Amino acid sequence: MPTAPASTPSAHSLRAAMVDRTVAKRAMLDMPPLSAPEEQALRTVPRELFLPGLELTDVYAEQAVVTKRDQERGVALSSVSAPAIIATMLHRADIRPGHRILEIGSGGYNAALIRELTGAGGDVTSIDIDPEVVDRAGRFLDHAGYRDVHVAAADGEHGFARRAPYDRILVTAGAWDVPPAWRDQLAPGGRMVVPMRIRGLTRCLTLERAAEGHWSCVAVDMCGFVRMQGAGEHWEPMPYLNDEPDRRVGLRLEDGPSADVAALRRALAREPDTVWSGVLVQAEEPTDDQDLWIATAADEWALLTADREAIRSGLVTPTWALGTPTLLNADGTGFAYRTLRRHPTREGRWEFGAIGHGPQARATAERLCDLMAAWDRDLRGRPGPEITLHPVSKPDHRLPAGRVIDKRSTRMVLNWTATTEEEKKEEL
Repeated sequence: MPTAPASTPSAHSLRAAMVDRTVAKRAMLDMPPLSAPEEQALRTVPRELFLPGLELTDVYAEQAVVTKRDQERGVALSSVSAPAIIATMLHRADIRPGHRILEIGSGGYNAALIRELTGAGGDVTSIDIDPEVVDRAGRFLDHAGYRDVHVAAADGEHGFARRAPYDRILVTAGAWDVPPAWRDQLAPGGRMVVPMRIRGLTRCLTLERAAEGHWSCVAVDMCGFVRMQGAGEHWEPMPYLNDEPDRRVGLRLEDGPSADVAALRRALAREPDTVWSGVLVQAEEPTDDQDLWIATAADEWALLTADREAIRSGLVTPTWALGTPTLLNADGTGFAYRTLRRHPTREGRWEFGAIGHGPQARATAERLCDLMAAWDRDLRGRPGPEITLHPVSKPDHRLPAGRVIDKRSTRMVLNWTATTEEEKKEEL
């Protein structure tokens, strides 16, 4: 007798499983739980209506789904974000019934979730620079029953003044700066959630206006987003140290040192020098604040990227293909990047190290290991840096202490607080 085929999971059951995974993962990572309305919104909005043509298992998987791509450049232009980051941004925004919301970067799904949270008395505006994306989002929202969400084509750099002020602004594209329009269109006491580029890294910042007039960051979360297009678009220099097809190795040099690209290419071809730091981690233990610490502490900071084949062949062995912390030596002719190995004697532990290339390879690798050790000793397990954004006109002597990152409209300051000797004694 033939075996009956297994029944295909329904959209409802897959949606429930997606939310259950998201809730469980937040608890595992000791993140704040979603509110009842936030969880209910995720259980209510049919994500599949905003991703037609996909298998339901792909619609409700943990990954983001790219919905439009620039085939010539090979970069994503629009996507529906992963459920985990959508949940985080909604929670950080603290959306209440009756709120007026501006979403910058449209797709439809996130706007529908926001509409569930604002209720009938709220007002949701979703904009995107791409008319094709706007048209698609509008059609999907109508089909899903969210016909009162206002969708418009506009450059996100300028916000959408026609329907301002807003109680919340949610940016769902990677921004390099906070333009004046966002400040001007946010109501007093409002909050903004924005994925921000910080020396090549992307972090989701939850920002509020401080009494003194600057932006104060009240939360920092890991995220990844397609880049902002239009007037706010920003691309950092990224020379290739190896440009063979499928084996490319590049360096992102945002707010970083000058580099002798020809010398760096020669350096990559030389025998490397590896140094181990003694800093141990468990599998899947979050260490993203280590990246941000090195980016804050090191003038010679860069990010190494690599194609999969470059890693598989052993040309480089970074900790992450899309951007591994890297230091250049003083004259920009050599570099060292972070690596990771299973510890030879400690079961279940991995050890960070650094691989140096070119002149002063070992010294540069040791410098990177020293920074990882400082993070491990003084900052690991503590709150991340205090981040503030100040007007571009504010002079150095009026800024707080910390790493200053100058942008077009703002001056970002990152200030870390290390573990004091008294705290170390208490921990012992």
